[in-house]
Amino acid sequence: MHRIFVAFITFTCFCFSISAQVDSSIVLEEIIVNADYRQSKANDISSSVTVLDANLIRKKNAQHLEDILFNAPNVNFSSGASRARFYQIRGIGERGQFSEPLNSSVGVIIDGVDFSGIGNAALLYDVEQVEILLGPQGTRYGSNALAGLINLQSKSPTNETSYGLQLENANFDSSGLAGYLSGSISNQLRYRLSAQNLKSDGFNTNQFLSKKTNQRDEGIVRGKLDWTPSDYVQLGITASTINIDNGYDSFSLDNVRDTISDQPGIDRQQADILSTKLSLTQFAKFKVEALLGYADSKTEYGYDEDWVFNGFHPWEYSSSDQYFRDRETTSAELRFVSSDSGLIFSNTTDWVFGIYSLQQEVDLKRIYTFLSTDFSSRYDIKRFAVYGEINSDLNNNWGLSLGFRGENFDAAYFDSNAINFTPDEILYGGKLSLTYRTSTSSLIYASISRGYKTGGFNTDGSLDSDLREFNAEELINYEFGFKGSLYNDQLKTQLALFFMDRADVQIASSVVRSRADGSSEFIDYVGNAAAGSNYGLEASAKFQAANNIMFHGSLGLLKTKYKEFVNSAGDNLGGRQQAHAPNYQYTLGVDIRISSALELDVNIQGKDSFYFSDSHSIRSKDYSLVNASLSYSWKEWQLTLWGRNLNDEDYLVRGFFFGNDPRDNYAAKGYTQLGEPMRYGLTLNMDF
Repeated sequence: MHRIFVAFITFTCFCFSISAQVDSSIVLEEIIVNADYRQSKANDISSSVTVLDANLIRKKNAQHLEDILFNAPNVNFSSGASRARFYQIRGIGERGQFSEPLNSSVGVIIDGVDFSGIGNAALLYDVEQVEILLGPQGTRYGSNALAGLINLQSKSPTNETSYGLQLENANFDSSGLAGYLSGSISNQLRYRLSAQNLKSDGFNTNQFLSKKTNQRDEGIVRGKLDWTPSDYVQLGITASTINIDNGYDSFSLDNVRDTISDQPGIDRQQADILSTKLSLTQFAKFKVEALLGYADSKTEYGYDEDWVFNGFHPWEYSSSDQYFRDRETTSAELRFVSSDSGLIFSNTTDWVFGIYSLQQEVDLKRIYTFLSTDFSSRYDIKRFAVYGEINSDLNNNWGLSLGFRGENFDAAYFDSNAINFTPDEILYGGKLSLTYRTSTSSLIYASISRGYKTGGFNTDGSLDSDLREFNAEELINYEFGFKGSLYNDQLKTQLALFFMDRADVQIASSVVRSRADGSSEFIDYVGNAAAGSNYGLEASAKFQAANNIMFHGSLGLLKTKYKEFVNSAGDNLGGRQQAHAPNYQYTLGVDIRISSALELDVNIQGKDSFYFSDSHSIRSKDYSLVNASLSYSWKEWQLTLWGRNLNDEDYLVRGFFFGNDPRDNYAAKGYTQLGEPMRYGLTLNMDF
């Protein structure tokens, strides 16, 4: 670790020796959110919202969504793969998927396309900002956003020609190359092209094979066009290709980074994305927006189930498990948004009305050692929704908002085990909020919102019939908050208190079955608990202590519990904390502009311990991570020395409980996956 500090000191001295001492002030900028029906200021939205911008992505050298989620209060993630694929907001969200179909609790949108449940595609190069809407989005996004939504918005084309290059080198033999080109073809047509490739040896060593088997090879190519053929027509098109070819060899019998598997796993994804947004503004009272999204995602996920090599132990078993999915998603939305001349109720109320359709086809092929033939399944989803929202100014200070969404969910499932399900249900959600504006830059709000998540079914052939199907989950969220600027705009802050009342809670559980050879089969399934509650606080702030010094921080406090729930092992979990729901999360940091050219950011981030699952009592431990970056800018060049987890803390991102070690007769015990160790490197950005 001393080498990092030596590098920081050397780099600082070098930058001091050549930097000019001119204006080095830090500016607190206004935040615009794109995930709502209209572009809105973050301080005008009557719910808890966290926006993680391109500046934060640069300082942390964040390559993937998982690298910046520590900065969002009450947001957690689950790995069980080479990258975080599943996310939890306020303690709610899936933690993994194997054979079964999945309906998500936390939505993930990438440039307007739904990637819920396959969030390992969330690469961050050329991303303008990540918007996290906490709490149910029953009006805006429906059944894929029971707990909230994560929206990734890439950078837009520019009028002036600009281009850039990014070079990166880091420990674990990591390197990256990226670049972009943006500008205008004509007065009406603008474009942006960007691409990145990242490679790393990963953080684990396979001692049996004498090589790195948890490697990363990730790339994205994105193109965007903005066309304005007239004053009343605007068309935006985004096309992307994401290629992820990662290894997955993370678990060991001794819970260490060194593995001894002879069939190391894979975690791959190839996704082609196309989205369009057409805006028509020739109508006097409203504008029309048509949004289309399409993604074809092929994922390959597999692992060495026994985690050891042949010959490790006389009682051993040997198997591998692989899942190949092809998921095709098509969405369409037609939206009518009132203009300034289209206000209703004596020109006090704006409005939105729209219809939404999503079709998704998921084909799965599973190749598993203990299956006599390969398993296959098909899962088709159709969602159709109608929604509306009004926002009314009651007077100069008070405002009222009302939204509603009704959705029809229709699905069909069949597989090679002759299991068939055809669920069809009507669901609804909405939101009522009251706001009081204390000043032009400060808002107090109170809201009640209803979220929902579709019911479903379990498909594992070993399950009993009473575990096959589960009901839709419903959630009522009560929230009170403040957003605004204080002390002559030196302090920008938001605070939210929330209580979520959950009914028919969908819980990922598991049972363990014994095989004839004495080994164990680990079966995941989903069921309903009687009820549950999640409540807490979210706070974030930026404080400009001086022209060149800014403190920033966030805090999430969370209490969760189940009511009258007995898990598959027969344990009564009534009153117990829900899984992946730490009681606290925090970030505290300082950003110092040492000069006009030199900027230092240091922060510490922490998280409380939490249960990994509702089917056992294995927990993570509480931990804190130290991060820092030092950037030197000169004209169009910027050189950043960065470090994450500089204290090299061993923290856990996934955990299981079952028997897998022949040395102790396959006795059930806990197994865990470690998060990212100490990372440090240099990144050079050139922007012209």
